[in-house]
Amino acid sequence: MTIDPVPTGPIETEPRGFVPAPEQHRLLLEALADAGVELGDYDHRIIDWLTTSPGYEWSTIATIASWVKRAATDNA
Repeated sequence: MTIDPVPTGPIETEPRGFVPAPEQHRLLLEALADAGVELGDYDHRIIDWLTTSPGYEWSTIATIASWVKRAATDNA
């Protein structure tokens, strides 16, 4: 199965594929860092909750990361 990257525009269909929890965690942190979001302890707890097994599916994490990236681009 092909893994869709983090979308850079509006999402019309569910992002496909399987991305392991550690990679989901990295990609979400990367999107937030690239957007200049400063994270506190509770922020990190929520990121862990979202991306730690059983965690959420790739489609959910990809969508959240996409929102962050698009919001940062729109506000740049």
